[in-house]
Amino acid sequence: MVEITRVAIDTSKSVFTIHAVDARDRPVLRRNLRRQDVAGFFAKLAPVEVAIEACGASHYWGRTLQAMGHSVRLIPAQYVKPFVKRGKNDRNDAHAISEAAARPDMPHVPVKSAERQGDAMLLSVRDLLVRQRTQMINALRGHAAEMGVVAPQGDKGLAQLRAEVAGEATLPASASQALEMLGHEIDRIEARLAEIDAQLLARHKATPQSRILAEVPGIGPVGALNMVLRVDASQFKSARHFAAWLGLTPRDHSTGGKQRQGGITRAGNERLRQLLVLGATSVIRYAKPGRASAWLLALLERRPRKLAAVALANKMARIVWAMMTSGEAYRQPVPVAA
Repeated sequence: MVEITRVAIDTSKSVFTIHAVDARDRPVLRRNLRRQDVAGFFAKLAPVEVAIEACGASHYWGRTLQAMGHSVRLIPAQYVKPFVKRGKNDRNDAHAISEAAARPDMPHVPVKSAERQGDAMLLSVRDLLVRQRTQMINALRGHAAEMGVVAPQGDKGLAQLRAEVAGEATLPASASQALEMLGHEIDRIEARLAEIDAQLLARHKATPQSRILAEVPGIGPVGALNMVLRVDASQFKSARHFAAWLGLTPRDHSTGGKQRQGGITRAGNERLRQLLVLGATSVIRYAKPGRASAWLLALLERRPRKLAAVALANKMARIVWAMMTSGEAYRQPVPVAA
């Protein structure tokens, strides 16, 4: 019997495609497995290297296969895509995962524990509820505007809008009922968000690394927890590597010895990048002599505020990486005298 040295799995909801190779990278087994048969198949195999395309569910299978003694590598999807041959199907996808895993310098994602995934899941639920609340508020404002009722932006304007809608006697009964339903849904979501924020704040206070990261200007408890739960700083070689992974560095178009840099790549984790840019924007909003560093003030003099926010977010990402790898506390820079 030919010895299997590496198995690539193309996962799905119910059918998994197996692509196994020998020591010379020759395919020796290609087959489909039902989800309930995957664990039994690998339980009969001697310990081998297993390659899976990284996704949320791949961490579960990584933990399951590691418990059986197998070595698991989770490869990012963007690194697998170049190896997909013409004609996309499950077998070609599994073959591409195997080809990517065969490269000795191919980066991989560490397998997360169930506890770490569960903690990060609460952050994802919070993000979903925030988006739903925004959708509900926009719907309420839009439908109220159809009836000629408008109000300023913000929470204060929303409260004013709901009060005007409730006191508007000329509105049709069906319109009043629809707007009232939207208002109740907004209240329900805000109550859920208050509960989640209380849980996250308690978790933030109980996590020393999160408390240290929150000392960086522009990073609050939610941003610090996102960094702690979603980032493994040890997998990045340098602070610039981490900033590039977040998509906060210029796109490289260099060729023939000529350096050409384009716009910001916006690759990597969109939520982490968003939190850093929003935090940098809040710092810039209050930047003035006596409160901001000389670097930031000089940057704001020669660059637009949005561009400066991305540059500051890049710097914040590098600071976060340095603090997470060294364990040091944040050192406040000396502000420029007014």
